[in-house]
Amino acid sequence: MVPSLEHNNEVRGESLDLIKYIDSNFEGPALYPDDPNKRQFAEELLSYTETFNKAVIFSLKGDSLEEISAAFDYLETALSKFNDGPFFLGQFSLVDIAYAPFVEQFLPLLLDVKKCDFTSGRPRLASWIEETDKIEAYKQTKRDPEKLVALLKWRFMAN
Repeated sequence: MVPSLEHNNEVRGESLDLIKYIDSNFEGPALYPDDPNKRQFAEELLSYTETFNKAVIFSLKGDSLEEISAAFDYLETALSKFNDGPFFLGQFSLVDIAYAPFVEQFLPLLLDVKKCDFTSGRPRLASWIEETDKIEAYKQTKRDPEKLVALLKWRFMAN
């Protein structure tokens, strides 16, 4: 399913554009930073989401953990750029919203399929997951890990 929003007689449907649109057109805490350095880094991280997803998905059927490890190393490094909070841009932002569902899906799947915990040796990633899991709105969207793994195995690993 692809999320979409109709507002002011316009339909928006690409997830990242949708997050930016909501942030700029509705009241509430800002999800996109004012700081130009953080804004630039946010764009870099958002543009990496497709690369991250492809690295994990394409590696599921292969024997190598190299691409998956590199993708999670990238996240670990990104989480160390700003030291004013546990999130990608320090404070919770649209970058966290973009990555949380992917990490939530991929970690249990990779643990099941590859028998590897990709938070091991990545303390910032582990802390980010822990802090993200404390957010009440996020907790309400989480899915049962066993059902999620079964669904993802069927989706990505069926021949």
